[in-house]
Amino acid sequence: MPAASPTPEASSPHVMNTYSRLPIALSHGQGCHVWDVNGKRYLDALGGIAVNTLGHNHAKLVPALQDQISKIIHSCNYYHVPNQEILAKMLVERSGMSNVFFCSTGLEANEAALKLARKFGHDKGIERPEIVVYEKAFHGRSIATLSATGNPKIQAGFGPLVEGFIRVPINDIERLKRATEGNPNVVAVFFEAIQGEGGINPMHLDYLRELRTLCDARDWLMMIDEVQCGMGRTGKWFAHQWAGIVPDVMPLAKGLGSGVPVGAVVAGPKAANIFQPGNHGTTFGGNPLAMRAGVETIRIMEEDGLLANAATVGAHLKAGLQAALAPEIASGAVKEIRGQGLMLGIDLVKPCGALTQQAAEAGLLISVTADTVVRLVPPLILSRAEADEIVARLCPLISALLKEPS
Repeated sequence: MPAASPTPEASSPHVMNTYSRLPIALSHGQGCHVWDVNGKRYLDALGGIAVNTLGHNHAKLVPALQDQISKIIHSCNYYHVPNQEILAKMLVERSGMSNVFFCSTGLEANEAALKLARKFGHDKGIERPEIVVYEKAFHGRSIATLSATGNPKIQAGFGPLVEGFIRVPINDIERLKRATEGNPNVVAVFFEAIQGEGGINPMHLDYLRELRTLCDARDWLMMIDEVQCGMGRTGKWFAHQWAGIVPDVMPLAKGLGSGVPVGAVVAGPKAANIFQPGNHGTTFGGNPLAMRAGVETIRIMEEDGLLANAATVGAHLKAGLQAALAPEIASGAVKEIRGQGLMLGIDLVKPCGALTQQAAEAGLLISVTADTVVRLVPPLILSRAEADEIVARLCPLISALLKEPS
């Protein structure tokens, strides 16, 4: 089916051309569905890239945000913002950590984590601190987070990159030990519990435990980027909790505000007092509207049992995908269906970027990452029936694409 001609609303000639956009402009949403300006309805299996935790137009969230907007939207951090303390306490209690710095995005949270690690090193007398990072990782597009990222394609054209990173493959503790052997400048290990942009690649639970032990033995900060895989997406508050460990630093964002920009860096005792007044800050971080969104998101998630829903509906979705794609899995055309809860990736043997447009034409919003991986990160309110609908719309498209000559 040919793509529909874009409407004027689905064209942005005065906006900098930084995204390969589909010819779609969304108008409104309800639950796990959205509508474009032409009235076409889509099942949202992307959730704004793991952002719309509560879906769209949630009956509990919207009135709370309307109430906050009528009171105060922004105040600077010269003053106390009461909901900062409420949200920080919520995050500390659910993570087992100590305190929180608030910002607006995952990039900002990751940048702050890198600054924490460097300050940690300097406080110990290390003049040129180094941080262990991972192949295929994605931590953001600022110069520092881009340097920590393990994707040469998006780094190209932005050199020289920031120094001070040691890159290793995931899930190989011996490679990490060899890469850092005898190096007194290492101060931290920085990684995603499940790599998102890198292709939905989970860290093994045993590896996470080994890494926690190694960080303790060598006095390194364990810094886990939970920007995409955190906030209940895997069925626990944070993906690393499946391994029974607690990090020293944990950046968060995306799903924390259900669409309102909220970022955070949660710190444990080892990192809790590294930053002092003047060491770090941000204008919009922790503003009253963002904090209300975070507080209400967590409250609603608990009231509505969304962690359990993510686990059970996610398992149902994964099983449905495996059943529908059984022939392709058997032939090796589908290499693997990875992930946990409502963070799943379908890894194909060939590039599948065309599926994004094809799925949209079939009324389904998805994304493709790492060239060959279909990424599904729908709202955590997804029902079993909607999971079945994802399978029914997506799997025939995957099967047809895999039958096309390369």
